[in-house]
Amino acid sequence: MKHLFGPVNSRRLGLSQGIDLLPPKTCNFNCIYCEINKAPQLSCERGEHVPTEKIIAEIDGLLQDEARVRDLDVFTITASGEPTLHTGIGAIIRHIKEKTAKPVAILTNGSQLHLKEVRDDLLAADIVIPSLDAARPESFRRVNRPAKCSADLETIIQGIADFSRQFSGEVWLEILLVENINDTPEDIAALKNAIGRIRPTRVQLNTVARPPFESFAKPLTRKRMEEVKMEIAKGYDGPVDILAGSKDNEISDSGKGREDTSEAISADKAGEEIIEMLLRRPCTATDIAATLHMDAEHAAKILQDMEKSGSLTAKIHGGKKYYRTLEEENR
Repeated sequence: MKHLFGPVNSRRLGLSQGIDLLPPKTCNFNCIYCEINKAPQLSCERGEHVPTEKIIAEIDGLLQDEARVRDLDVFTITASGEPTLHTGIGAIIRHIKEKTAKPVAILTNGSQLHLKEVRDDLLAADIVIPSLDAARPESFRRVNRPAKCSADLETIIQGIADFSRQFSGEVWLEILLVENINDTPEDIAALKNAIGRIRPTRVQLNTVARPPFESFAKPLTRKRMEEVKMEIAKGYDGPVDILAGSKDNEISDSGKGREDTSEAISADKAGEEIIEMLLRRPCTATDIAATLHMDAEHAAKILQDMEKSGSLTAKIHGGKKYYRTLEEENR
């Protein structure tokens, strides 16, 4: 499995080059809304799950393509799990910063930020996007299902707050809400209190957008999301964004991307890249066409052939057809 993916057009980050640090699924949470199937065994232990030198070599290979790098807006470090479990994350961030002026963003569940070594690793980044889906212990356990070895919720919130005060870049706090799980008035009040402690640069509200691991994880309505936004904004003077419905969870087909490969890319090559995408998350045909910068009909034909051959499976979610690999479906 390659560790670089994309670039993808993100409405919040722009043209983003993804870097996946871990094999699926290496995590200390089993979130009910996760797009990746349940981790076989949760872990809180940091380690070099993939050789740091291997990931850096992939990055260096990309950096040789000056035209492609020039178009990028950001390098985004994520994982098929929790990226801060990789002990090389700090070295990887610093390497990118030494080699290019492009900003580096980190997507994390925030659970390891109580550890000084993790905070130190992330200090070289430009944007850190930690998640905090619940600020009440019972809701935290229901939505995130942390490992027994995980820090308790109070320690996690304090760790994010400590990092926010120490960090010179931007902290975008993401909150993913699941209907009847972590969206009660008591939950929102507790989240407001946590936001006041953390003092992030901005707050981003999200809900279930793609097929989740647990079928009972349901999205909030747009109306309810707007209500939550208004409630949070009452006690917070920074921007509050709603991601769900803004297509930020989908790949935008507007803006920059790699050059049009509709004719040049072979079905076999496209199939390889599609599998790489689907190992990380379920995608629609529109997602795939936009990421590979292919004609939509060409992408749909390849996906249809792959589904017929048994390489992929498909599921309707929210009125859209999402594809995933059989490996991920059976995991």
